Amino acid sequence: MARFSRLFFRRYTPTVARELLGAILVRVLDGTTLSGRIVETEAYRGSDDPASHAYRGMTKRTEVMFGEPGKAYVYFTYGNHYCLNVTSERKGEAGATLIRALAPLEGLEEMQRRRGVENVRDVANGPGKLTKAMGIDGSLNGEDLVTSKRLYLVRGERPSSVGVSTRIGLSVAKATEWRFFVDGDEFVSHYRTHNYRKRAAP
Repeated sequence: MARFSRLFFRRYTPTVARELLGAILVRVLDGTTLSGRIVETEAYRGSDDPASHAYRGMTKRTEVMFGEPGKAYVYFTYGNHYCLNVTSERKGEAGATLIRALAPLEGLEEMQRRRGVENVRDVANGPGKLTKAMGIDGSLNGEDLVTSKRLYLVRGERPSSVGVSTRIGLSVAKATEWRFFVDGDEFVSHYRTHNYRKRAAP
């Protein structure tokens, strides 16, 4: 399967976030391949997005968001889990897509063991769940997803129907519809918003 080129990520972040649906996230860990199909994402930008970590400019934490597109931006949140983001836009412009949920593919048993769950639907249906299932932590912050052998993305089948809604759990920019998910997919996170709408795939 073909990887995404750097040019794919060097675009407007909401477009990248939507087009990552159906892509395959691959993690190679201790010789074991773990993978999942992306079914839910959220887009975050820079100075025009009050909900973004990069809203107030570059810091040591957000430096990756302003760098080369196609890198992993991994941060620790709520004191108990990591979140995986994929950087986008041109170098010097902040942008990142939060990977919110996966449909497990390869290495399911290992992912279940890491999560401590048996129900396949609960293995990676949330941003903290999928990082735990795939062994993604802060050591992967800044990893180049275009060239890496331990964490990367490959093209998959694009969904025929995409749900669009506001992002989850925000106190600012609550009306911005930058959450995208495969409409009707059982592996999308449990969050539902009342104002979502559908878009057909191009």
